[in-house]
Amino acid sequence: MFDGGVIWAFLAFTAVATLTAVMAFAPVRREPFSVFSFALGWIVAEVPVHAVVVVLAGTVVLGAGTPAHGWVWWLAGALGIVATVLFVVLSVVAHRSAGLVDEALDSATGGPIVAEGVDLAPAWLTWWRVVLAVPIRFSKIRRIRNIDYVGDGRYRHRCDIIVRRDDPPTAGPVLVYIHGGAWVIGDKREQGVPMMHELAARGWVCVAINYQLSPKATWPDHVVDCKRALAWVRAHIADYGGDPSFVALSGGSAGGHLSALVAVTPNDPVWQPGFEDVDTSVEACVPFYGVHDVTGDPEASGVHGQGMVRLLSRSVMKVTPDDDRAAFEQASPDRRVSASAPPLFVVQGANDTLVPVQVARRFVARARAVSKKARLAWLRLPRTPR
Repeated sequence: MFDGGVIWAFLAFTAVATLTAVMAFAPVRREPFSVFSFALGWIVAEVPVHAVVVVLAGTVVLGAGTPAHGWVWWLAGALGIVATVLFVVLSVVAHRSAGLVDEALDSATGGPIVAEGVDLAPAWLTWWRVVLAVPIRFSKIRRIRNIDYVGDGRYRHRCDIIVRRDDPPTAGPVLVYIHGGAWVIGDKREQGVPMMHELAARGWVCVAINYQLSPKATWPDHVVDCKRALAWVRAHIADYGGDPSFVALSGGSAGGHLSALVAVTPNDPVWQPGFEDVDTSVEACVPFYGVHDVTGDPEASGVHGQGMVRLLSRSVMKVTPDDDRAAFEQASPDRRVSASAPPLFVVQGANDTLVPVQVARRFVARARAVSKKARLAWLRLPRTPR
């Protein structure tokens, strides 16, 4: 005789799986529900292949563990099949995004990129690469941890350097990665792992940095720390096999905002207290789903953005746009972009409910108007309005 609670657990599992899949495809875009929609859908949208395996395995195990028993069992099984199919479709869409990136790069450069002598094939076995989304340790990658880039002994002022273990680079290009987390959470160990592993395997030197977080820190502490880290990289990365003459920036969400802002404000003395003469320009920037407008301007964010502004006002800036509009505008990359901006490749998901895609579109439009070096790639899922 089986435990009747198991069949309800089966239904609950498949119902939650289906809900997360639906939120990835058709998120709720109205605040405050957009935050919950994002929380439900973002993980499975990031790792749909993993979701296929988990949901399919869970449906088979739970379904086989309980005898067919009325409408509950059949509904649970049907939901499990629906969720599995949706995650398979998400996986296909994610795979096709590679072509979208190629198209954007070709458009930005005027044709296919020719890299003579460079193997552009994946550095890892194609199927095995999906597990790189999970931050596990690989023997071929060396991570030098907790280097103090300020000299004050604080953990939030430390960085990790990621390089390949065999045949370490001697003058490899450098990527500095800035983690996200709404300026209040996050850590250098948690984000950007697949990209940094891929680049390190190709001979890059990657630097994942921490920076002060709010509410303890108050803006512009965050961007000042990022520029301090960049100054350290320029001065010391050669000791780790990096080329200080080629440093690129990247980051996601709040890290996308900070990387873009650092890139478009090179050598700004206001944000370089005590190191005003240090060169903090970069050769390229790739922000992922960055908050390029923090003012909540309806032109950029439509009906979204006010929740973000409230968070910034309360915990990060500690002042409202009404009290100090200039501070919010100075902290918005799309208000600071100029002809001195480096090449930008801006990546944004059209189904992102925290950072609307029109924020990235306006940033790119303004950047291209002055530098002609920016390009926007966005992943448009089925039934997503443009």
